[in-house]
Amino acid sequence: MKKANPTNPELVNAIRFLKKSAKENDAKIWRKIADALSRTRRKRIAVNLSRVNRYAKNGETVVVPGKVLAAGEVNHPVIVSAFAFSHMAMIKIEKAKGKCLSYAELVKKNPKGTGVRIIG
Repeated sequence: MKKANPTNPELVNAIRFLKKSAKENDAKIWRKIADALSRTRRKRIAVNLSRVNRYAKNGETVVVPGKVLAAGEVNHPVIVSAFAFSHMAMIKIEKAKGKCLSYAELVKKNPKGTGVRIIG
């Protein structure tokens, strides 16, 4: 049986970018995220804000290899990077004085991926 690859062009570009960044910066974290994004659609990760709030500390950088959903609240500022955000999730993160970043913005800010936690 042939392996099904993602057909979403944005997702394909994000996976390529992360794999390239992993090689250039010798950072395994970007490769792990790329592998998680290239899973089948059924196995892709969706994380609620309640989980981000539970596992992320104040001011910490968190990466979600998938989508961030708005169920729950964020009580402290957190920098969250994900493939996609629901509209309400972005509003709640920014209301808590946090930031929503794309993978490209996070890799530019922190090429080695030090101090980044994967949630998912």
